[in-house]
Amino acid sequence: MNPSAHARACGIDFGTSNSAVGWYRPGASALLPLEDGHPTMPSAIFFHAEDSTVSYGRAALEDYLAGYDGRLMRAMKNLLGSSLIDGHTEIGGRAVPFRVLLTHFIARLKARAEAAAGRTFTSVVMGRPAFFVDGDEAADRNAQETLGEIAAAVGFEHVAFQYEPLAAAFDYESQIAREELVLVIDIGGGTSDFSLIRLGPERAGKPDRREDILAHGGVHIGGGDFDRHLNLAAFMPLLGLGGKLRSGKDVPSTPYSNLASWHTINFAYTNKAQETLSYIRANAAERDKIELLLTLVKERAGHWLSLQVEQAKIDLSDAPATEASLDRIAPDRTLAITRADLDQATAPLIDRIESSVAALLREAGVARSAVDTVFFTGGSSRVSCLRERIGAMLPGVRNVEGDLFGSIGAGLALDAARKFGF
Repeated sequence: MNPSAHARACGIDFGTSNSAVGWYRPGASALLPLEDGHPTMPSAIFFHAEDSTVSYGRAALEDYLAGYDGRLMRAMKNLLGSSLIDGHTEIGGRAVPFRVLLTHFIARLKARAEAAAGRTFTSVVMGRPAFFVDGDEAADRNAQETLGEIAAAVGFEHVAFQYEPLAAAFDYESQIAREELVLVIDIGGGTSDFSLIRLGPERAGKPDRREDILAHGGVHIGGGDFDRHLNLAAFMPLLGLGGKLRSGKDVPSTPYSNLASWHTINFAYTNKAQETLSYIRANAAERDKIELLLTLVKERAGHWLSLQVEQAKIDLSDAPATEASLDRIAPDRTLAITRADLDQATAPLIDRIESSVAALLREAGVARSAVDTVFFTGGSSRVSCLRERIGAMLPGVRNVEGDLFGSIGAGLALDAARKFGF
């Protein structure tokens, strides 16, 4: 088929940590290069204070880590469905609505995808989690509507949505030669999503796949939550979390809570937060730890510390222990962390994920032994304890690891071609 005959439709996986854009072309990779040849781009924006320029993706993280004065925004997807989406943040002395930040980023995704494809895209299938917000249908609906409004605002004339684990399933389906009953486990940056679906070459071309989907669900837990729990359990105690004031009361936890989540880190730098820090400094029993906290805030190094936490989590997927550098706030100091530390910190989260998967299998009404394949996607699906728990739940089932950061984007491209024409 002549490439010019393809519909001007793409799929966008706007992720909490990373994003991708897919465009279906038979015989070619669906994922479009978005940054220096990479098919994914970190969901990050850095606003430079000195010259008002803006950088995106890896460039945003590099500029932040290089020490440029400015403001880093990451994990913006977490704003969808929350009360913050209608609020604003201060950038360069002016109030910028959060909706505008999301629009800036998705517009940049669209522009880079179009430059790579050599064409404009007028239709899109946007990926979405099973639930933007757990247990709140109105908030979940509002989140999708907001994302749809942003897609329209950046120039898409036709906007559709697809559940992210189903998109990953479509990508896997394009690679198999026989029918399989597949449990998709998608552990993204902000959510964990699951689908039990019948896949196969003869089913792939069906316009309506509803009868193939046996069960679908998810829980609002993702890699960012693993990072947060590891941060609070292993890193923040070095900065005074869990300590006491001279009065015997606990050190206030709010600064640590803000610094442990990507989308609230900047709250730790506000004037109100400074008042809390001044109080803690004046009254803390362990002043040396509080000085490290104050250094972190003074250097606006919260995102840097979160990157160290994230890297430690990644390292522990392959190794039993690792060391995290603390050189930006404490020269020559490192923190030793073991896989057991990660397992203990994230146990409540993995319990909830396991319970959600078990509930989904019960809802489907099929024996666990009937499942042929577990298909893992999403960066945090590599967490060892999670894999072990899923393996114990489904012993003997074949485990397949997809493109952890690209399966959803590729599947959305397929879905876009089916919805809007090849």
